[in-house]
Amino acid sequence: MAQVVSVNFKLDYDVKKSMEMACADMGLSMSAAFTIFAKKVGRERRIPFEVSADPDLFYSDNNIRYLERKMEDYKAGRMKLAEHGLIED
Repeated sequence: MAQVVSVNFKLDYDVKKSMEMACADMGLSMSAAFTIFAKKVGRERRIPFEVSADPDLFYSDNNIRYLERKMEDYKAGRMKLAEHGLIED
């Protein structure tokens, strides 16, 4: 049997609830849905759907509030910044 590991990440509350309802409608748990996604990505070496920029989402009220909170955290010194390994000098 394969070794099972836990993976933790954060999701917007509304996104999580929406996914839970969709998964329940399909008779799946969120864990099963993410496992299906992970297996497909690993097997095909690609994201199994189109990923594109949606300018309407970037300027959505929800995203603007998120960016404003992040700016407040930055100005208050609560944001932890780290250099990204892919950025070259």
